[in-house]
Amino acid sequence: MNHLVRIWKNKDLRKKILFTLFIILILRAVAHITVPGVDPRVLEETFQSGGALSIFAALTGGSMERFSIVMMGLSPYINASIIVQLMTVAIPKLEAISKEGDQGRKKINSITRWLTYPLAFLQSYGMIALIAQSTHGVEGAFIDYTNPAEVLPAMITISTGTLLLVWLGELISEKGIGNGISMIIFAGIVSSMPSVFGNMLLNAELGNTGKILPFILFVAFTVLLLMIVVVFTDAHKAIPITHTSRSAKGGKSVLPIRVLQAGMIPIIFSVSMITFPSVLAQFLRNADYAWVQKMAEFWNIHFNSGNPTPEYLALYFILIVAFTYFYVSITFNPENVAENLQKRGGFIAGRRPGKETAEYLGYVSNRMNLWGGFFLGAIALVPIVFTMFTDLTSSDLIISGSGLIIVVGVVLELIRQVNAQLAMHDYDKLA
Repeated sequence: MNHLVRIWKNKDLRKKILFTLFIILILRAVAHITVPGVDPRVLEETFQSGGALSIFAALTGGSMERFSIVMMGLSPYINASIIVQLMTVAIPKLEAISKEGDQGRKKINSITRWLTYPLAFLQSYGMIALIAQSTHGVEGAFIDYTNPAEVLPAMITISTGTLLLVWLGELISEKGIGNGISMIIFAGIVSSMPSVFGNMLLNAELGNTGKILPFILFVAFTVLLLMIVVVFTDAHKAIPITHTSRSAKGGKSVLPIRVLQAGMIPIIFSVSMITFPSVLAQFLRNADYAWVQKMAEFWNIHFNSGNPTPEYLALYFILIVAFTYFYVSITFNPENVAENLQKRGGFIAGRRPGKETAEYLGYVSNRMNLWGGFFLGAIALVPIVFTMFTDLTSSDLIISGSGLIIVVGVVLELIRQVNAQLAMHDYDKLA
């Protein structure tokens, strides 16, 4: 309680928290603005049946189920960010820009925003077509995605909604507290929880008790997973660094290499890849050729997130581990780290500066990636496995594995920022 009082008495921190809450309220209001020409009841039935759509909807806080103007959330922006990060490795000019400090970061962010809209525009058509296929052609229930006069205004509106989210997220980062993009995703995940609890209470009132006990067990298991994720999120290997420079305090420091270096990015990659066959099967199931229909049926049976199979689970797990290594190989360069250490007069005891240090850092990073990838894969699969052996569907789960990792990461980052603000406030009073 004393900690909360200290937070409230800190004028700057109080303003940032209130501003962040105000932006989140705007976000929740915008999420209820539906694109015209859609029957919400048909969409609700479609999403409650589970499947690939429910995975995409898990991070939008109900925006997709209502076909809101922000139904795609920040998915196009995240995809654009990943593409730009890959481009900085492949294109020397972008790599040089990324090393220009704060000015370079602003340029990279600008490129990411410019790339977001065309990606959002293309993705919006795919989402509209997929939802239209999932409504099974109910007349008048959804937009005719084959009619440009109907689908183009919806695509423009939805794409602009994504840019609105990006702008609001940057406002939170600039004037609020926490990372704005992460806060928006966090708000979407948390906002969907009350409706899940409400549905369970409604089932209890109606006498549909088949899902109640599994749901209670999953909530209890989620609490246990929450504690495990907290431990793994902060887990790291501290590599001792010795400094020859007298300016370094005591001549020693540590270089932390985290277990979850890639965060939740491998899960985002993997979800996109693992759902692609079932999404494509939706379009090909009515094809003119029998062999195409059989192929679509095979994909729908073996790689359907609504009815996961051992093949689905195995491929999902392998993709998460593989993308963990891939993403960290892009974002963590042992050669650059070793070079920077050498320039600053630092070295690892028992390791020669330069190549030997880089090889050691790469070895440690790969071992951390192995454990981190296995952990991410296990957390992502646990809720899916739970639905396989109970009456629950993916829409009945209070939170997904990826959502749990996001929530923990955002909360821990908020705690760090709040504590840093309080410490700065106390320091200013003493100064």
